[in-house]
Amino acid sequence: MSYRRLEQLIENLAQENYIDNELYKLYNVKRGLRDEHGKGVLVGLTKISEVHGYLVDEGEKIPDEGKLLYRGINLTDLVRGFQHDNRYGYEETSYLLLFGKLPNHEELNWYNAYMNDRRVLVKGFIEDYILKNPSINIMNALQRSVLTLYVFDENPDEVTLGNVLIQSLDLIAKAPTLMAYAYQSKKHCYDKENLHIYAPKSEYSTAENILYMIRENGTFSKKEAEILDLSLVLHADHGGGNNSSFTNYVISSSGTDTYSATAAAIGSLKGPKHGGANQKVLEMMEFIADEIGDNPSDEEIKNILRRIIKKEAFDKSGLIYGMGHAVYTSSDPRATLFKEKAYELAEEKGVIEAYELFSRIEELSKEIFKEVKGPNFVICANVDFYSGLVYTMLDIPQELFTPLFAVARMAGWCAHRLEQIVSDNKIVRPAYKGIKGRIKYTDMKER
Repeated sequence: MSYRRLEQLIENLAQENYIDNELYKLYNVKRGLRDEHGKGVLVGLTKISEVHGYLVDEGEKIPDEGKLLYRGINLTDLVRGFQHDNRYGYEETSYLLLFGKLPNHEELNWYNAYMNDRRVLVKGFIEDYILKNPSINIMNALQRSVLTLYVFDENPDEVTLGNVLIQSLDLIAKAPTLMAYAYQSKKHCYDKENLHIYAPKSEYSTAENILYMIRENGTFSKKEAEILDLSLVLHADHGGGNNSSFTNYVISSSGTDTYSATAAAIGSLKGPKHGGANQKVLEMMEFIADEIGDNPSDEEIKNILRRIIKKEAFDKSGLIYGMGHAVYTSSDPRATLFKEKAYELAEEKGVIEAYELFSRIEELSKEIFKEVKGPNFVICANVDFYSGLVYTMLDIPQELFTPLFAVARMAGWCAHRLEQIVSDNKIVRPAYKGIKGRIKYTDMKER
C-alpha cells in the first residue's frame, strides 16, 4: 500500500467518524457518563467507599470540606489511627476494603502471614515471563503479568465468591513483586544497568518490600517507608465511578475471569488522563521553576500561573495540574494528609525549599483562580499535586508513579469485584443512538 493511499484513508476515517458536538446536546447524551453540570451519572451502588466534596441546596452546588470514607470510616481517622500507633496501614486498609471491617490484632496477624506467603512468584515465572519479555512501560508489563497468572491458576474461570476472594488476595499480594521485577527487568534490558532481583521479605510490610525490591541496595529509612505506606492507603480506592474501577465493573459484569477484569483496569489506569496526572504536575513545576528562577516573589509566581491558565504557557492546556477535582471542592483529604507527611520527608531529605515552592504555588493558584473565575470560585489541590513530589523525594523514578497507583488500587478493584458478584450480576449494556441514516448498498461495478 502506498503512503499516499494510507494518508487518504486516514483523512477519510477522520471525516467518517466525526460527530458534531451539537448532536450530543440534541439527543441529551451524557458524554463521559456526566450530566450537563459535570456530575457523574448514577449507575451503581457501593458500600466500599464514598467520596464527598460538596453539598447541593435547591439545585445549587455548595463547596464543602472533602471526605473520603472507606467502608464508612473517615479516611483521616483511619490514617490518624495507624500513625498514632506507629503502625503501617496498607495491610489493614486492604483488609477493611475487602472484608468490610477493621481487623483486630489476631485477624491482622493472620492476614499479614497469609499475604506474605503469596508475595513470592511461582518457580520459573520471573525468568520465563518477566526477564525474557521485558517492557519499556512497566504498566504494560504489569498488565501482561496479571494475565499470565491465569495460566498458573488451577481454577481461573470460576467466579464464585470464595474463588474470586482467593484470586483477589493473590493479586494484592503479588502486585508489588510483579511491579518491582518488571522495573528491574526494564532497567537491565533497556537502560543497561545491573540486574537486582530481591525476594520479598516476610517481615516487611508492603511498602517496605516495594522500597527493598526496587532499590539497588535494598535500603530505606523508616520515614520513607511510612510515607510510601500512606501513599498506598490514599490510593487504595476512590469510589466506584473512577475510570479504572468502572472499567473493572464493566468487564466483570460479563462474567469473565478475575485476571481479565483486573488487567483491563490496569489498562485504564495507564491512560494519562487517569493515572498519569502526578507526572504532569512535576513537568509543570519544572517549567515554573525554570521561568521564575531562585527566590521568586509571589507576584512573579502569580504571573506565570496567569499565563498557564490563559493557555499562554507550559502545554497551553489552560490547566494548573494538581489543582481541582471532579468531586472535591474546598479540600481533598488525601492531599491534606500527603502534604503533612511530605513536609516531614522534605525535612529529613534536606529539600524543604522544594516543598515550600509547591505549597506557595498551591495557595497562589487559589488566588489566581478567584481572579480569573470570580471571587466565589473555590478550588483545592488534589492528591496528585503532592504525590509526584513525594515520589521524587523517595528517589522513585517517574516510570513507577502510575504502577505504584495500580499496586495500591488493586485492593479497591478486587473489593468492588467481590461486591459486584454478591449484589449486581447484570451485564452493563448502555445505549448508543445511530445517526448515520440509511444508505443504499452499491454494487462493486458501480462504486
